[in-house]
Parts: sequence; C-alpha cells; structure tokens
Amino acid sequence: MSNKSTERTPKPNRSLGRRIIISVITLIVILAVTIGFMGYHFFQKALKPLNPQDTAVKQVHIPLGASNKQIGSILQNQKIVKSGMVFDYYVKSNNMANFRAGYYQLTPAMSLKKIAVRLQQGGTDQPIQSTKGKLLVREGLNIDQIAKQVSATTDFGKADFLSLMKNKAFINQLANQYPKLLSSAMKSDGVRYRLEGYLYPATYEVKKNMSLKTLVEQMVAKTNQVMMPYYSRIKKTNITMQEFMTLASLIEREGVNQTDRRKMAGVFLNRIRINMPLQSDISVLYAIHKDNKTLTAKDLQVDSPYNLYVNAGFGPGPFDSPSISSIEAVLHPLDRSKDYLYFFANTKTQKVYYSKTYAQHQAQIEKHSANKKDD
Repeated sequence: MSNKSTERTPKPNRSLGRRIIISVITLIVILAVTIGFMGYHFFQKALKPLNPQDTAVKQVHIPLGASNKQIGSILQNQKIVKSGMVFDYYVKSNNMANFRAGYYQLTPAMSLKKIAVRLQQGGTDQPIQSTKGKLLVREGLNIDQIAKQVSATTDFGKADFLSLMKNKAFINQLANQYPKLLSSAMKSDGVRYRLEGYLYPATYEVKKNMSLKTLVEQMVAKTNQVMMPYYSRIKKTNITMQEFMTLASLIEREGVNQTDRRKMAGVFLNRIRINMPLQSDISVLYAIHKDNKTLTAKDLQVDSPYNLYVNAGFGPGPFDSPSISSIEAVLHPLDRSKDYLYFFANTKTQKVYYSKTYAQHQAQIEKHSANKKDD
C-alpha cells in the first residue's frame, strides 16, 4: 500500500467573484439612475422661472455677437436663470435664435420662453431706468463716487456710468450744447473725466424708461443753469472755466464755513499768482484714487498731473462736484491783500489759521494743532 498523499489545488470561488461583479454593476446602475434622476430634476427645475415671486427688475447687457452659450452664462451670472447651460439647450431645442444685443429689463420670475422672446425683440442701445426713483448727488462727490451712488439707487450699473463718462461722442455733444461751460474742459490735457466737476450736486428724479444719457444730461444742464449768472464774472477773472471749477472743487472739500471757504480761495489764488504749488491733500487723494486716508511722504510725491504738491498751477481739472457755496467763494475771495499763503484747520475746534510765511505756518501748527490738517 502506497503512503503518497495527494494535494489538490483549491478551485477559485467563482460564486464570490460573481457576487462582487454583480454588486459593482448594481452600484453603478444605482449611481447612474440617481445621477440621471437628479440631473432630470435639475433640468426640469431649471426650465422653470428661477424665482416666480422675485419680480425685481435687473438690467442685463447682452454684448454684440454673443453666442447662445455666452448669453446663458450672462443670465446665470446675473441670477435671471438657474442654469445657462439649460437655457442654451432650451433655445436650441426650440429653434430660437437671432438674439439681439442691447440692454434688457429682466426678472428672475420670467420663464425661459419669455426671456428668449424678449431677447429676440431687442433691447435698448443705452441703459434705461425700469422703476421710478431718485438719485442724490452730494456736494463734493467725484465721478467715481457718483458712479457708486448711481449703481446703489438706480437700475444703472457703475460700469455703464463710467463708460459713458469716457464716451467721446456723447461728451462732444454736451460740449457743443454748453460751450460756455465745457469748452475749456475739452481743451484740458491729462484729464481723467471731462465731466468731472460738471455733474451738479442735487437730487434728480429718475423716471421709468429714462436713459442713462438723459440722467447725465440733466446733471450737466443743472450745472449750466446754476453757472449762467456767473459766466461773465468768471470771464473777468482771467481764468478759464476749467480752472475756476478746479478751485471750487478744492474749496468744497477743504472749507469749513463760508467765511473760511472765501479765505481759502484767497490763499489758493495768492499761490497761483506767484506760481506756488497749491499743496492740497485733496489733489493727492484724487491722484491716488482714494477718498480718505492719511497721506504718506510717498503719496505726496506720486507721479500724477493731479498731484498739486509737486505740480504748480491748477492741474488738469476739478476733483469733485462743487456746490454753489464753493463757487461763490472763488468769485469772492477774502483777505487776498493780507498775502496769506498757508492755512491749516484744527479738526477738533473746526477753526482755521492763516499765515503769510512757512515759519508762521509751522508756529501756528505747534500752537493750535489737535489732529491737525496741514496745507
């Protein structure tokens, strides 16, 4: 009898492998069905208005030559539709095309069909106001600040407003309409905005279907109306309207009361007479695109035609929209005969001190300063 033992190779567990494969396939199928269901649900939801209860109008700009896909992305980014991709699919599947460039008044409550039909009908060449409201332009605001105010209180966008401020054809039209007001501004070199200083501070009624151009035209027309009684008197000062409005814009931000505004105007005019830089912090803040900050020695040396610390004269133009009080102050400066060339304001007491020499100026600062403001 043989003692040999026979070793058998274990057979692979085919049933276990089969179960694993079936489980994986089942998981994939479940995952695919889930994704498909979720995708279908998302798609169906995206076909409906984004928010049927949200009827707030948003102004949407569709640029010239935009594709359906690009339009969908714009609508999604502006929160008019849930999905730009679904919008693109919808218009293609319904053979909707020939969408036109322009500005549109749309709401999240609109259906994709209604939006598409509106885009086929065409928008407006310029932004328009969709709801009635009011715009307050405060004294001393510059164009960048006015743009923010326009965006916050109207349907017009900041970028659209600033673009209009660079629109040469529009500005030329206004210059032709108001030559006494704007002719010198059109000749000035290095200006940031031709209309800086000429958008009068006031409250403007912004009516439904009013264009952005019409709103700006109202601002310039108001400035012309206010300045009308002064044109002949300004001409006798031997400075241009641009230079006059530049001084008024500085006084607007520097002045504490009307008497001091008139005295400050005298200081600035005395400096102009001897070709001495005006050295106004307001000019530097404008040059560095800041509304308010503590200026450094580096700031005071910034390379800009608007920096009146390093450049003598008036610079390119105004720094903000001056009020009638500042305009009157430049027309009626005080104490010019006293030859004041310096002033500083004690910000605690609001009292302003004037000096003829730099040494006197420094002595006044040492004696009276509290959170001082040099000039």
